[in-house]
Amino acid sequence: MCAVLLAGLFPSTASAQSFRTTPYFALYEALGKPQGWKISGTVRPRYEALGGQFRPSPAPASNDLFSLQTTLFAEYDTGPVRIGGELFDSRAYFQRRGSNSIATTEVNALELGQAYLGFDLGDAAGAGTVSTVTAGRFTQNVGSRRLIARNQFRNTINAFTGITYDWRNAEKDALNLFYTLPHTREPFDRPGLLSNSVEWDHEGLDTQLFGGIVTKTGVLGGILEAYGFGLLERDSGSQLEGIQTRDRRLFTPGFRLFRAPKVGQFDHEFEAIYQTGTARNSTAVTDVTDVPVSAYFVHAEAGYTFNAPWAPRISLEYDHASGDDRNPNRNTRFDTLYGARRFDYGPTSLFGAVQRANLISPGIRLEFVPSADLDVFVSYRGLWLESATDSFAATGIRDRTGQSGTYAGQQIEGRVRHWLVPGSILVDVGVAYLLKGDVLRNAPNAPRTGDTVYGSLTTTFFF
Repeated sequence: MCAVLLAGLFPSTASAQSFRTTPYFALYEALGKPQGWKISGTVRPRYEALGGQFRPSPAPASNDLFSLQTTLFAEYDTGPVRIGGELFDSRAYFQRRGSNSIATTEVNALELGQAYLGFDLGDAAGAGTVSTVTAGRFTQNVGSRRLIARNQFRNTINAFTGITYDWRNAEKDALNLFYTLPHTREPFDRPGLLSNSVEWDHEGLDTQLFGGIVTKTGVLGGILEAYGFGLLERDSGSQLEGIQTRDRRLFTPGFRLFRAPKVGQFDHEFEAIYQTGTARNSTAVTDVTDVPVSAYFVHAEAGYTFNAPWAPRISLEYDHASGDDRNPNRNTRFDTLYGARRFDYGPTSLFGAVQRANLISPGIRLEFVPSADLDVFVSYRGLWLESATDSFAATGIRDRTGQSGTYAGQQIEGRVRHWLVPGSILVDVGVAYLLKGDVLRNAPNAPRTGDTVYGSLTTTFFF
């Protein structure tokens, strides 16, 4: 588990191969390396602060937060059957009075996020193939992680209950099919969140997520993915005590063509997603009208990694996500489902202004690896609204008349990661600066707080 997490932290360059992926203190080794077992965990404290709030009132003009995430993973392999589980513990402290920043994205104390049986079927699907079936509670990363992901930066982690089938052949072509019930994280009431109350997350037929993805290698010098995901959602419980939803009935097909970065060559990524179905315009109990959905998202990226000291990579990026228009009889705002966004748009949590909704954003990014235990990137994005009358991305800022225009501003971000103890202690320092444009300054609910400045310090202990 730790080796997978460590490999995912530095995916871009050949220099990443020199990183030690076994912690100096490993719980598995401390327990005597029990045969057939995988045992690992992490502890991740983070402090972050924000000034010049972009969210509307009552969000405070400045805010800070201390969060703590702990995981403990264990799996026993009997041969054809694997038995696995993982505890998550996500807590948050010291937020400002009146802050609305704390939600189930930050707090989910002492939760059994994974509890599964894995069945290794070997080459049952054909010579040269490997296939597995996993049933129970589990996390999953699907494709680019823009629609379904195990969160890495966010303090809480998406988890699902269901069944998944994975197949791969010798050429690394792959197929993944799944039917799941996404977990609803609890508590979701404010007193429970503020006290980090321990409440069991629940899943049920009120929310269902299912679909499949096919991966084909050797396409235009890279890899092609084609997929389709379905989401069925309805209100649960009573009007007073249950969870009110937008009753989404969505089908989301898409494809992705990409070539991974490599020293001395160009790389590329293009992903196009369409979304159709029905949903309601709000979660209000009185809103009982289903309207048709027609939304889309496009990501395009081209980069080059230089064969030079520090292996610098420069890339041009473009994101375009549809927003809702004035017509109340349809919905055209893109829904990113259970995807992650930090790798595209910067830190979330107290920051997280940008998401895949009502967004037009070209950008440029520079990455480099000064040494085997250090990596750095800086990025710049211009920000516009796709629809002038919808709220911009994740900010909640909206001018229903459209008179504030479509220019939201500019975002500059930087991050430095350093192995303080290689393979065991990773320090991550991040900063972001949001220069507000016309919409974020002049919309009716925009706060008069100036530009937004954000910083975070994260230390991850692997064991």
